[in-house]
Amino acid sequence: MRLLFRFMGFLFAAGTIVFLVGVAAVAGLIWHFSKDLPDYSQLQNYEPPVMTRVHASDGSLLAEYSKERRLYLPIQAVPKLVINAFLAAEDKNFYEHGGIDYSGMARAALLYAQNFGSNRRPQGASTITQQVAKNFLLTNEVSFARKIKEALLAMRIERAYSKDKILELYLNEIYLGLGAYGIAAASLVYFDKSVNELTVAEAAYLAALPKAPSTLHPVKNRDRAIERRNYVIDRLLENGWIKQADAETARKAPLVVTSRANGSHTFAGEYFAEDVRRDLFERYGEKKLYEGGLSVRTSLDPKLQVEARKTMVKGLVTFDEAQGWRGPVTKLDISGDWGLKLADVKSLSDISPWRMAVVLETSDQSARIGFQPGRELGGAVSKGRQTGIITLDGVRWAKAASGPTRFKTPTTVSQVLSPGDVIYADPLIGKDGNAVEGQYRLRQLPEVSGAMVAMDPWTGRVLAMVGGFSFDQSQFNRATQAYRQPGSSFKPLVYSSALDNGYTPSTVVVDAPIEIDQGQGGGVWRPENYSTGKYYGPTTLRNALQRSLNTVTVRLAQDIGMPLIGEYAKRFGVYDELPNYLSYALGAGETTVMRMVTAYSMFANGGKRIKATLIDRIQDRYGHTIFKHDQRECRGCDAPGGWKNQPEPQLVDRREQVLDPMTAYQITSMMEGVVQHGTATVVREVGKPIAGKTGTTNDEKDAWFVGFSPDLVVGIYIGYDKPRNLGRGATGGHLAAPIAKDFLKLALAGKPAVPFKVPAGIKLIRVDAKTGMRAGPGDGGRTILEAFKPGTAPPDNYSIIGVADADGHAVGVSPDADRAVIRPGTGGLY
Repeated sequence: MRLLFRFMGFLFAAGTIVFLVGVAAVAGLIWHFSKDLPDYSQLQNYEPPVMTRVHASDGSLLAEYSKERRLYLPIQAVPKLVINAFLAAEDKNFYEHGGIDYSGMARAALLYAQNFGSNRRPQGASTITQQVAKNFLLTNEVSFARKIKEALLAMRIERAYSKDKILELYLNEIYLGLGAYGIAAASLVYFDKSVNELTVAEAAYLAALPKAPSTLHPVKNRDRAIERRNYVIDRLLENGWIKQADAETARKAPLVVTSRANGSHTFAGEYFAEDVRRDLFERYGEKKLYEGGLSVRTSLDPKLQVEARKTMVKGLVTFDEAQGWRGPVTKLDISGDWGLKLADVKSLSDISPWRMAVVLETSDQSARIGFQPGRELGGAVSKGRQTGIITLDGVRWAKAASGPTRFKTPTTVSQVLSPGDVIYADPLIGKDGNAVEGQYRLRQLPEVSGAMVAMDPWTGRVLAMVGGFSFDQSQFNRATQAYRQPGSSFKPLVYSSALDNGYTPSTVVVDAPIEIDQGQGGGVWRPENYSTGKYYGPTTLRNALQRSLNTVTVRLAQDIGMPLIGEYAKRFGVYDELPNYLSYALGAGETTVMRMVTAYSMFANGGKRIKATLIDRIQDRYGHTIFKHDQRECRGCDAPGGWKNQPEPQLVDRREQVLDPMTAYQITSMMEGVVQHGTATVVREVGKPIAGKTGTTNDEKDAWFVGFSPDLVVGIYIGYDKPRNLGRGATGGHLAAPIAKDFLKLALAGKPAVPFKVPAGIKLIRVDAKTGMRAGPGDGGRTILEAFKPGTAPPDNYSIIGVADADGHAVGVSPDADRAVIRPGTGGLY
């Protein structure tokens, strides 16, 4: 018995020693791995890379920019269904353990022992807390050392943070495939839904993804993805988190993915979105743009943007088709599966309803075409094949652009199309205005291009912008990056410079041939009116602007001086520096549509300086406003305690006055005359008060129109990217103004016809429309109400010194006749 007690004592002592050694070893192991653990306190101030979202003025999503597509979602905003789905898939005991699930560890250890030496990756037993520790603080290294560190960190994290905080970090950090990080982004990427809209089946699929998103691809590995999704559904049912009927419905649901685009989300808004992206990059840099979670509210009006693109494309296509059919995009061998071959041809994605197609067979009366098939989410070409018919009505416009049959209307379809031709087509519109079922119209990508900008003249907010025919074809934004000669659309700045310095709309200038010695070997410059050889003699400034007379403009510029015009051009932002050459008074300098529209906005708003902007407001990831375009002070807007019969809030506008408001009205009234009686009469069809000016450059390389109503300014130019002649008669009045007319009719539809506001001090006096003289009682001929500033008035009579003879040449003047300017009532020549 004594020996037994001794033996038992020996065992106890040995066990105690072993226990103490084990405890010491474990303590040493914990100490060893704890001494260089990462600082988990950084989780408190965690700022994950979050995508920047850009919205239109109505709140609709315009674009998203990110390196990791992530939207941070507080745990309070995550539906219970989504939380339960992830707990069922990843860690059903999450709210019960202290960071480590010992039963799960035992299962993983048993599997590891069974698979030892098989080179299989060990099964993880990580809790959600351990995954947070690994994802945020450790690496993906497969080792016991990392697992020990992971477990130690998990226990510390559990003591430092609430379960909800840990789950929030996890749900926003995990990678779920297709470039989506976190559940909010994944919900949008896979299903184009917010997390609150997810069904049981959809939530279960997202919860299945953390294990292996690449092997659970919804298209490439659909069966495996459904199997794993259904596993999560079963765990939800097993845990009592969904009902039996919901589980059965979810298991039967197909795995349907609605792909979400990465680029612009507003049709026709690509150029606008890209300019916003460039602006953000310049303001804040790359990291803030792609990771800062900025919320950007832009000035874009989606409805106006669609209308602007629609009318601009129509104008470009109409002009281009008048030049004839240049042939197919390319040729294709249509033997075998033509769809697979056509799918490999690059087509433009942003010109809907145009679609790429290949001609399969032709006859005299029609051609059968096959449309380019789409691609599935995994990149595979869709199996379906769609065909259609192009009849003779669909190619009747396609006159040959060259060759012996140039400009001859085709009499058969086979004259235009051949099998294998790769083309674009869109639905054929019948006489009733509806698409003819199954029939299509031949299209071609226009060679000519151009730009359009629509702006609020009171704030400088850009409401719509078209930078070209197709952003997918060319990312070059012709509205902001293309410097072109504005031609006669620059003349209102010349005339407003004169009006602001003593001239009136009734000032008379001789319209006659003029020669300018340019000096220093520059030769003699002989500017001519667009209608060469036609001159009108003494002409009021109003009539000269209406007819866009070059010789009057040159004489006026010569009289007031180019330095003064350059100062006004700089003040209005059209040019940074204007050379002192008289040709620049005719718009020979280069500028952009955006600059011209901004300048005309200052005419429309009464001469207040504005700065063009695409962005209204920028907020950081926490909702703090870090930029606001409107800097006007609103006194009384933040009154505490609500409305208490205090005075109405007042907007304090400290913007610089760049032009006298009365001058702004005078030039606006003169440009109304351009629309009513001058070179832009097509715009009269809008049926609302519109002022504007056309422009046509030398050799008809560019055609412009810039015009405005009291609350909307629009500017347009058309021209080839490599400037060349547009063709005889291709003027601003014939090309650009009709586009502006179509746009303004849509933009102003349903709005009242508001006249331009007459500023205080302006006198409206009836004058003879031709001579500018005061109209007397019973005066015959056409009279108009002309705007005069205080201290100025139309003359009752004047003697003309410097009239033009029958041939339009100035007579009765001094040898300095090329500077003949006659001011009513002065009888002077200077």
